[in-house]
Amino acid sequence: MLDVTNLAVSYGAIAALEGISLRVEAGAIVTLIGGNGAGKTTTLRALSGLLRPTRGRIDFAGQDITGLPPHRIVGRGLCHVPEGRMVFANLTVAENLEMGAYLRRDRAAIAESRDRVFALFPRLGERLAQSAGTLSGGEQQMLAIGRALMSAPKFLMLDEPSLGIAPRLVTTLFEKIVEINRTQGIAILLVEQNAHLALEVASYAYVLETGRVALEGPSRDLRDHPLLKAAYLGG
Repeated sequence: MLDVTNLAVSYGAIAALEGISLRVEAGAIVTLIGGNGAGKTTTLRALSGLLRPTRGRIDFAGQDITGLPPHRIVGRGLCHVPEGRMVFANLTVAENLEMGAYLRRDRAAIAESRDRVFALFPRLGERLAQSAGTLSGGEQQMLAIGRALMSAPKFLMLDEPSLGIAPRLVTTLFEKIVEINRTQGIAILLVEQNAHLALEVASYAYVLETGRVALEGPSRDLRDHPLLKAAYLGG
């Protein structure tokens, strides 16, 4: 579904990505692991059109989307849930969800998507009239994911979904991410600071170091890799 070849991104004279390549098959969950500054968020921002690559190619569902503006990439079915959630704080939960469907016109289909979001995250249905900025961190993350699902995506990119969320909610949130993948068939590219959790839910992993892919392979194999264990798994 996603095929990234030799992708490079620079911030002025500073190279953030130095030619990474990765693949995500239809229906798969793939994770990007790495320390701060490794290039994980930059990768997602380039894939969603928020940053323009200096070189390389991005193919999504068999079509070249390199350099397309973000709204056209969302229209193709690739949706980005950013780090920090970035909900519209002054809008209600209902209005935030409506914003996720801004490219769609079929009201019946939009209503079906909203019902699926409420089935997945019942708490959102209980807080429709509440301002998003007054929600807890976990509730805001549910809203950010729900807003993305309102675009009817084929592919979700999740950037640090556990960041700033109470530990008791993190496991529940990851169960919901797996449920989205399994029940809706949506492929997922996951950036996550909790390497244990990321490797548990993903089938394949890429490890980034200073803008390059340092290691890749099936998650079950990387869990036992000495370099990954020493750097990210506490042993």
